[in-house]
Amino acid sequence: MFKQSVRFRLTFWYTALVVSTLVAFAVVSYYYTSETLTDNLDISLANEVRWVQDFIQPQASKVKPSRRSIDALLRRKPQRQPIVQQDSTAAADSTAQEADEIWNRVFEHTLLSPKKTYIQVADKKGVIIYRSISLATDSLTIADTLTQGATLLTTVYINGDPIRTAVTQDKNFTIFVGYPLDELREALENLYSIFLILIPIALIASVIGGLYLANTSLKPVNEVTRRALRITAENLDQTIPVSNPDDEIGRLTKTINDMIRRLRDSFAQIKQFSADASHELRTPLTIMRGEMELALRASKSPEEYRQILASALEEILRLTSIIDNLLLLAKSDQDLYEAHFSEVDLSTLVTELYDDSEVLAEPKRIHVSLQKKEPITIVGDKVRLRQLFLNLVDNAIKYTPEDGSVSLSVEQNNGTAKFQVTDTGIGIPPEELGKVFDRFYRVDKARTRELGGSGLGLSIAKWIAELHRGRILVESVVNRGTTFTVEIPTS
Repeated sequence: MFKQSVRFRLTFWYTALVVSTLVAFAVVSYYYTSETLTDNLDISLANEVRWVQDFIQPQASKVKPSRRSIDALLRRKPQRQPIVQQDSTAAADSTAQEADEIWNRVFEHTLLSPKKTYIQVADKKGVIIYRSISLATDSLTIADTLTQGATLLTTVYINGDPIRTAVTQDKNFTIFVGYPLDELREALENLYSIFLILIPIALIASVIGGLYLANTSLKPVNEVTRRALRITAENLDQTIPVSNPDDEIGRLTKTINDMIRRLRDSFAQIKQFSADASHELRTPLTIMRGEMELALRASKSPEEYRQILASALEEILRLTSIIDNLLLLAKSDQDLYEAHFSEVDLSTLVTELYDDSEVLAEPKRIHVSLQKKEPITIVGDKVRLRQLFLNLVDNAIKYTPEDGSVSLSVEQNNGTAKFQVTDTGIGIPPEELGKVFDRFYRVDKARTRELGGSGLGLSIAKWIAELHRGRILVESVVNRGTTFTVEIPTS
């Protein structure tokens, strides 16, 4: 359970990112430091070997074997003692003194160098004439053939220890300058040890830090969850407080509050719809029940029975109409309605509708006119389009007083087919305009039974318009009239 939590995933990925970054940094740093130290060492050794060469080459005629070097050779090879003694007895010779001064200068340079370098100089016959004391009895040798004037950088071994060496050769001398790689290895091992200590510390710190950050970041989420659990269908009027509306948690909280408000409105609409539907269905059933009970109380004439049956049939037809409309809206809500689209000539459809509207308006002596009739063809469901237009015309006639007028028009405007119905009826108050498309909503509730409406016609009209990627608009002035406009794309 804990492994599936956001807290665990945040901590895990935060720790993995920190440790991966540190490991990558350690690896790159280690190899970069190793390459840099080696390159700098090679440059330093090359400079050193050139310095020794440049220093002793101009004085090649004065260069003699150093007594320090000969002492070392005698300790390793006693048979050369007579030579050494001959040089010792000739120490006063000026040439030997000048040679010693040259080697002393090289020795002083070695001591002043920040690196513990080994220097070895051999003459053109390969005889060692100078060697740093640090080398003790060992000698630097190289198997590669040197080019005159070139500097060779290589690694040689003395008693198994690697020595990075720069070698150069001219017509008089072969010069070696070396540096033990153990010191570089020791520096790299120290760096490795530092990272070996730091990475576990960073791992522990990142786990602790990750948990702290995760807990701190998710604390508002826990608060939102706790408050959301308290909200049920009975208290949808409550909302979750927004601590910071500009961060992600704040935006999430605002979204949840908006969802709660939509749910509250939906619940209110469902309750209102249930009450209205119950009322609409109960009224005709009550009428039929009363008439049937009246018919059963006493014998009646055939004409009276016929009137009762006609009234019952009228209420049954009313119930059937309401149920059919409710089923149609239910299918539309669930996207189960299968539209049958084909090419529809709107001018012909409106002409037929105009003829029907004159028949509907005749009992109230309402004048119906067809203002515009442009030839327009669209792709749509002809049955539903006729139902849409007929609902609007029927509403206009119902809510227009006697001797009023209703006008129809159909025209094309910027790729849109526009159908309009304008009446001189009672109008709709401004505060009611946004509700006229709600199910079972009627502006004049007192005249519902008289006019025979169920309050579903405009809801169905809006759905049919949206089915055809269109919209329906309404403009109205109280006691002056109302205009419904349907706009449907022609392509």
